[in-house]
Parts: sequence; structure tokens; C-alpha cells
Amino acid sequence: MQKRPADSARHGLSGKAGLLLAASLAGLAACAGPEGGGPAATVTPAAPAAVVPGRTVGVLLPLSGGNARLGQAMLSATRMALGSPTAPPLDIRDTAAAGGAGAAAQAALAAGDGVILGPLTAAETMQAASVSTTGPVPMLAFTSDVSVGRPGVWALGIAPEQQVARMVAAAQAEGRQHFAAFLPGTALGRAMGRALVQNCAARGLAAPQIVYHTDSPASITQGLKTLSNYDARMSAAQPAAQASLPPDVAAAVDPVGGAVQQAQPVPAPSRPGPPPFDALLLADTGLQLAAVIDALQSFQVIGVPPAPGAAATADGSAAPPATPVKGGLPPVRILGTALWASFAGKLGPLQGAWYAAPDPAARQRFVQLYMARYHTMPTPLSDLAYDASALVGALDRARPADRPNGYTVEALTRPDGFSGVDGVFGLTSDGQTRRDLAIFQIQPTGGGRIVSPAAGRLAREQS
Repeated sequence: MQKRPADSARHGLSGKAGLLLAASLAGLAACAGPEGGGPAATVTPAAPAAVVPGRTVGVLLPLSGGNARLGQAMLSATRMALGSPTAPPLDIRDTAAAGGAGAAAQAALAAGDGVILGPLTAAETMQAASVSTTGPVPMLAFTSDVSVGRPGVWALGIAPEQQVARMVAAAQAEGRQHFAAFLPGTALGRAMGRALVQNCAARGLAAPQIVYHTDSPASITQGLKTLSNYDARMSAAQPAAQASLPPDVAAAVDPVGGAVQQAQPVPAPSRPGPPPFDALLLADTGLQLAAVIDALQSFQVIGVPPAPGAAATADGSAAPPATPVKGGLPPVRILGTALWASFAGKLGPLQGAWYAAPDPAARQRFVQLYMARYHTMPTPLSDLAYDASALVGALDRARPADRPNGYTVEALTRPDGFSGVDGVFGLTSDGQTRRDLAIFQIQPTGGGRIVSPAAGRLAREQS
């Protein structure tokens, strides 16, 4: 592939040491796929920065084909972050061109780029990483698939593993001890299942029971019935219901004709005890989530009206018919995915459920600046492009005078991490990305409310 000229467009923001964005930025990214995007950046050329071997930033994005709009929006964010005349030059490569991401990465290495931003997907990252790690040149990819992570390669997307780690820690702090998961048999579901197993083991909790289901209603119904131990719970509840009858019911029969002399009391509907877990992880969305919610209600895991005189839970919702855990909390805490944030207003039946995500309020300054410049809303993945670019710009400014670039593993993996559009994040030496997320709780009328804010720093230890 012929090398494209280094990008000399220089506008917008740059960070301070570490990654201080010029205007207090932090917000909501997604591990979901493309969502459209803004146009290619139209900028006025400025004086080009000096091209020093190893200082140029390779940018690998889909700039043509089906994901072109998304790639162009991410390129706009990159140019906004690396927009000053003194920022390192950009070497932009189209991963949708002939040869794909592998050829784009090979061209970036041949051009002497010192760091690579992108590519977009996990498959493209694997292709590009097979080239970049022979350099070696660090790669900050935009996928949320942590399996591509390795020394020198980081997945910057907000990953399901990060979400699960945050929720398990918060749920254990609340007193939850018995975790389970009911998950779709998809890549997302299995990633969350593996993360739950790992986090429970790391925290000294019992191994969680996990059931994977297909998209068929029968699979959802039968799977959740089995997981919740519904039949055994109902059987145990039947003797209690019979024992509640008055002792003289059997004597209320005429000894001659056998006619009932008075109406026999009807036993109250059986209320099963709690399921064999007090925290349940879900990952479905859309119609499958609706079917899961119906099954949760049918098998009395959530949403069952309380018995007369029963107290409400601490968050104001009606308590399910089981003995609450400490503090009047719901017997089962539902845990979900950050994907719920985009339609949380429709999740009232899951009131009290949690999901982990960045605080979107902190993203507003970035949105305002992006819209003022490009006259369109940034996509969530544009946040990642901005953060990666601003990080690189900060390391470049902090580099020693005798070094061609500051993109060293030591600089990239600083223990306190970096502050970005999507909150505080840090890179580990083995290729993992750590994130500081908030916990949101679904309200009775839908919508999510932060009940445990992001800490504003990385935890000392994070599973």
C-alpha cells in the first residue's frame, strides 16, 4: 500500500501530562457496534510538525466501505485531539482498502510510525497485531474484545469483563454471596459468564451457577425455571399453605349426607421461598430481554407483589415475597449490561437492577466541543478515538528530549492511568485495560440513576 502523507491538520484540544483534556472530559462509551457518525473532518492546514522517525502516529480506521461514516467520525475526533501545530503527525490508513488491517499495519511499520491507533474490530486487531508486535510498535485498538489484548496491544472499548468486575465488587459489598447468571449463548454472554466465574473465585465467593440459553422462548422459559429451582421452591411452599388452614375444616361435613355445611376456606396462593442465588447476571437486550423478564416474574424471582403488610425495599420498590437480606434490600439483585443504558427508560419491570457504565454527564463538555466543530453528535466510539489520541499527544509532549517518541510501555502503563472522555482508564503490561465505572440502578418508572459513582481513580486491585 502506498503511504499516505502525514496529516498536518492541527486544531482543537490537547491534554496535559498524563492525559488532561483541555476541557474536563469524561463520559459514556459503548462496547456495541457502529452507530453511524459524523462527516470527515474539514480543517484548515497549519504549519506541519517536524517529522521525526518513530514519532508519527499511525491511524488505522475504516474510511471507505460499510463502516466509513463511523471511521470518518473517529478520525474527526482524532484530529480534534491532535490538532495543535506541535502535535505528532498522523499517518492515516484505510483498513477497508485492499489488504485490510494487516496491510495497513504493515504500511504503518514501514513508514516508521511509533504508535498505532486502531483498528476498529477484534478481527482487524488480530490481523494488525500479528504485524505490529514484530516491530514492536504499541497498538491502542478500539474493540471491546479483551481477548485480543497482549503485551503491546490494548483493547480500549468498555468491555463486559470490566462491567462484571465492578458489579460483583459492589454486590459483594452489599452482602451478596451467591451469584448466578442467565445469559445468551453469544460472544457477549459467554464473556460475561467467564468474567463472573473469575471474579467470584478472586473474591472468595462460591462458584456461580451459569445457564446459557438460545433465542427460543422455550429455551428461556425452561432454562430460567431450572436455574431458579422453581419446582422445588413451590413444593416446599405447599405444606406451609396447607398448614395455614383452620383445624376444624375437616369436621365441617354433615356425617349423614356428606354435604358441606359451610364454605371451606381456600388456601392462600403458595409463595415460594427465594431462589438459590441472591445476585443474578443477565446480558440480553431487545425482545429476548422482554422474554427473560416475563420468565423472571413467572418464576417469582422478581416483580411479585408483596404479601399484605410487607415492607418496601430500600429503593422504594415492592419487595418480592421472600425474606430480604440485610437492610431491607431485594432478595435478588439483578445485574445487567451497559447496553441497557440506551433503553433504560423501558426497563421499569427490572426496577432495582444494576448496570455498570461511565457517567454520561461528564461527557457533555466533549459533546459540546465536537458539535461546535463538526455540527453533528459524536458517536460513542469517537470518545475512544479522542481518548487514545489525547493520550498519545500527552506522552509525546512529556517525552525526554533525547527520545524520538514517548510511546514506551512504561509510559503507557503508568499506575494511576489517564483521565479521558470515558472516565479514568489504565493500561496493564499484559495488554489489559482497567476502567473506573459507575453503578446505575433501574428506577420503578424506568431509567437509570447512579447509586455508586465512579471513584475518579483506578482501584489498587481490580479483577
